[in-house]
Amino acid sequence: QVQLVESGGDSVQAGDSLRLSCAASGPTFSTSAMGWFRQAPGKEREFAAIINWNGGDTLYADSVKGRFTISRDNAKKTVYLQMNKLIPEDTAVYYCAQGLKGWIGSSSQAVFGSWGQGTRVTVSS
Repeated sequence: QVQLVESGGDSVQAGDSLRLSCAASGPTFSTSAMGWFRQAPGKEREFAAIINWNGGDTLYADSVKGRFTISRDNAKKTVYLQMNKLIPEDTAVYYCAQGLKGWIGSSSQAVFGSWGQGTRVTVSS
C-alpha cells in the first residue's frame, strides 16, 4: 500500500521561495516516476512537474519552467518541489503522486496510481 504525505505548504509573498516535500511509504517508490500537480481555487487539477525513477529525467509545465525544480531522494523515499519566484497564480493545493511506471513522459494524470492529500500554498501580491 502506497501512502504519500505532502508538507511544506505555507502563505508567502510574491517573489518568495518554498520547498515542498512528499514522503512516501511502500516498496515501489524507487522504481516509480513521481509527479507534482496542483489545483487552484475553482479550477481543475493540473500538472506541474514529473521526475523519473532515478532523477535523470524531468518534465515541467510551461507555467513553472525555470522557477520550479523537482528532485528526489530514493534513500529517503522523498520527492521535493523547490518553488522560486512565486507569483499569485501559483496559489493552489499541491499534490504529489506516484506513477505506475518508471517514466511518464506526459502530463496525463491517468498514469499516476497513488495520490497524497495535498498541501496548500498561498502567494500574496
